[in-house]
Amino acid sequence: MGSGVVGNYPLVAALAAIVIAQLVKIPLHRIFSGTWDLTRFVGTGGMPSSHSAGVTALASAVGWQEGLGSTEFALSVVLGLVVMYDAMGIRRHAGEQAIEINALAALFERHIETDDPELSRFSLQQQRKKLKELLGHQPIEVAGGAAFGIFIGLILHLLYL
Repeated sequence: MGSGVVGNYPLVAALAAIVIAQLVKIPLHRIFSGTWDLTRFVGTGGMPSSHSAGVTALASAVGWQEGLGSTEFALSVVLGLVVMYDAMGIRRHAGEQAIEINALAALFERHIETDDPELSRFSLQQQRKKLKELLGHQPIEVAGGAAFGIFIGLILHLLYL
């Protein structure tokens, strides 16, 4: 292939895996929840992990293009492991904390009794910004994204031959 972004097979594989993984989240959400939610395309969390798909597509593309013994492959694998660990760890736990904080805030709003208009239930509900809860991934979502990314990397490798 030529030079430029289109000729950069690892970059195309990584970006394609991210976009396709985000698109796949929409029908999967419909299957498991019974409702359509087009915002899943731009949302975080869920199955498959687009972060994992992107970094594994990148690593697999680099591995097929540069060789499994290359420094580029080693770098992309380590980058991928860090991204996937972060998705399952810190980001997932932040989402779990957001769930608890939102529940506490809602409980407080339901039980507040005051004559102060600044602290009325309606005022609190209008002022409170609900924290985003779906931030990270369960291990199965990361594994699904990783398998999906390797698959996309392989398919694009075959197309770029």
